[in-house]
Parts: sequence; C-alpha cells; structure tokens
Amino acid sequence: MCFKESEEYNKINVAKQAILNTITVAGELALISPKALIICGSGLGGIAKILKGKTIKIPYADIPGFCQSTVPGHIGCLLFGRIGENMVPVVCMVGRLHYYEGYNFEQVTFPVRVAASMGIKEMIATNASGGVNETYKAGDLMVISDHINIPGLAGSHPLRGSNLSHFGPRFPAMSDAYDLELRILFFKAVRKLGINRTIHEGIYTYCCGPSFETTAECRMIRMLGGDSVGMSTVPEIIVARHAGMRCFGLSLITNSVLSTPPPSAKEAISKGLTAMEMLKNGDEKTSHAEVLREGQNASDDVNIIMEAFVNTL
Repeated sequence: MCFKESEEYNKINVAKQAILNTITVAGELALISPKALIICGSGLGGIAKILKGKTIKIPYADIPGFCQSTVPGHIGCLLFGRIGENMVPVVCMVGRLHYYEGYNFEQVTFPVRVAASMGIKEMIATNASGGVNETYKAGDLMVISDHINIPGLAGSHPLRGSNLSHFGPRFPAMSDAYDLELRILFFKAVRKLGINRTIHEGIYTYCCGPSFETTAECRMIRMLGGDSVGMSTVPEIIVARHAGMRCFGLSLITNSVLSTPPPSAKEAISKGLTAMEMLKNGDEKTSHAEVLREGQNASDDVNIIMEAFVNTL
C-alpha cells in the first residue's frame, strides 16, 4: 500500500469514528449503520423533513475531512433518522459538494467513501437538472438509467490516481451503475401512490459547471443521447459503485434547456436590425433561482414518493 492510499484510509476512518462517536453519545445505536445514504440535491433538501423519530444532525464542519457546502439551498450537514412505516434507518446529506466549488473529486466524493466504510449498502442521489429531451417539461421527474460523464471522458475522473483497493477494483464496471431492482421498486411505489406527475426514465449528462451550458453544448448533448444535464451526481455514483454500493438516481427537471442557436450578427446586418430587435424573442436564460423554485414546487410530491420508496428497502 502506497503512502497516498494509507493517508486516505486514515482520513476516512477518522471521519467515520467522529460520526460514530456522535451517534453513540446521542444514544441512537440503531443509526450507526443506516440502510441507505440519501444525497439531497438543489432545492430537494426537504427530503430530510420525512425523517421520523429522533434525528441526529452533524454539521460538515464537525466531521474531519468534510468540506463545506457553499451553494444556496445546500445546508451542509448529515442528518440521521428513520423513514416510513418500517422505520428504515437512513442518513441524508443535506447539501452536497461540487467540483465547481473548487473542490477536487476526492473531496467531493469523500462523504460517499465514509458512508461505505460505515457499511451502508445503498445510495440514493437526487439532483436538479435541465431537460435536454424535448419531451421533458419543468416539474417532471426522471429516474436515471445511465449517465454520460463528459469530464471523465476528457480525463477528469473521480477514480483517477491510486486505487483504494479496500473499496473496489482498479477498473470497475459502470454498465450497471443505476440498479435495476431499485428502479423497479421506485416505479412500483409511484404506481401505488397514484401521484399525478410525469416521471421519465433516461440518461443524465454530467458537466462540471458552474456556468449553464451553451445552446451548442445542449444540442451536442442531445445528439449524444443525453436526456438531462446537470453538475453533480455522477462522481458520487462512480465512487459508490466502486465501493460496491447499489445506486439509484432521481432528477427533478427544473427547465427545458435552451438549444436554439444565438441570433446571427450577419443576419442582423442584412436585415438592418439592432441587437435589441434580434434578441426580443430570444433573451430567455436559465438561473439557479429557477432551479430552487422548481425544487420547492415539486418538494411535496418528491417527499411522498421517497418515503414510499425508501420504506421498501
């Protein structure tokens, strides 16, 4: 084992022990090894509201090795509790970490490895994303069946560097990244609830951010087969799968991406039009406020579905 691996294992163990100590002091020993890790995406932190019984909140600042979430809508804490009639023990990451915040992939995925070291076997990752598929509308949900990792294809990969062989192999398969059984359980739960919200199943495309995609990039993603696009989830999924965790991903579609080419300056000159005249019907822009707003609008349905889904685990 090289020094880098040894150092990383030590950091993970120190963080795990700090979490276990807090749970022990709180007297909730049943929460020491939760059934699932739930990552709450932008605008979806309300998932933590469905926890039942006594909960234990641990701010990231109190966990050695954890970085601070800096994005609006991401509180930055672990919240331990139980979900559903079966009182399934879970831990929620209320606020995730992103590469665009300036953290490297090792820092972004560190909480996932800590969760794996605690014996957690399943991970549920939620996010807010833009709808690339032209049939997707704001407020729809998308169960992730596969992903396109654009940074990874370009060489920026969360498993780059020394392999932590204690967790998984050097070359892990990703063809089964999003567990079929978990997806089936989710759709069964939705069917029983009878919720009137469109739910798709499709391919999530990961881009680093923090800028939203250009119209040309959106057209490229559509050509590649992506159904939605966002700035998270894939690094955590890859590291979780490397550690042998079963994964489920859910995207809230907050907007339809803008894919119409920008106005042409050459056309403006030929028609004698000003920039303002050319832009009057094409000045729509995506914003983070829009993401949070759609998350708030969908939160009640998402919470109900998640409670029913997690209750089956």
